[in-house]
Amino acid sequence: MYPDSIEKLIESFMVLPGVGRKTAERYVLHLLELDEVNLINLAKSAIDVHEKIERCILCHNYAESDKCQICMDSTRDKNQICVVSSPKEIISIEKTGEYHGLYHVLEGLISTRKGIMPDDLNINDLSGRIISQDTEIILALNATVEGETTALYIAKKYDDKATITRLAFGLPIGGHLDYADDLTLLKAFEGRKKM
Repeated sequence: MYPDSIEKLIESFMVLPGVGRKTAERYVLHLLELDEVNLINLAKSAIDVHEKIERCILCHNYAESDKCQICMDSTRDKNQICVVSSPKEIISIEKTGEYHGLYHVLEGLISTRKGIMPDDLNINDLSGRIISQDTEIILALNATVEGETTALYIAKKYDDKATITRLAFGLPIGGHLDYADDLTLLKAFEGRKKM
């Protein structure tokens, strides 16, 4: 139906989460209508992200240097470490404007069904970030079986080294943090419980 180059671009868009054939077709048809300057800027921006973004050596957040902006911020509370499964959850929490500690990105959750074990995640290097017994590790993990399994594993592993808390659940069971609104996340932080 479409020339090969258009079909290939449609298929390329379909690798993105939530993008099916119809959405991919709309994107491609819109790109064909863009002027050359905007099209080149879009392509250049995508290439720049691919070439420049790496993972922070401390927390595993996205960064343009060896450390992310949050880890380099001297005003952040170094006695609080919020553990999340992915960098997109940091963005959701930061939008609340209420959390001023550091983060630690696991890059996934324990899932025996998917073959993801604790050693496959950034759990062990969390120990190097615990300053003292006063350090609070806030587990901000999804309210799913995998999130609960991961939270329990981390709580057991670090219970004698830091204070472990878990976000309160105004978050629905089975829900994902990045879909929660700012107020729900704020209330979950305020009502976190010691594990």
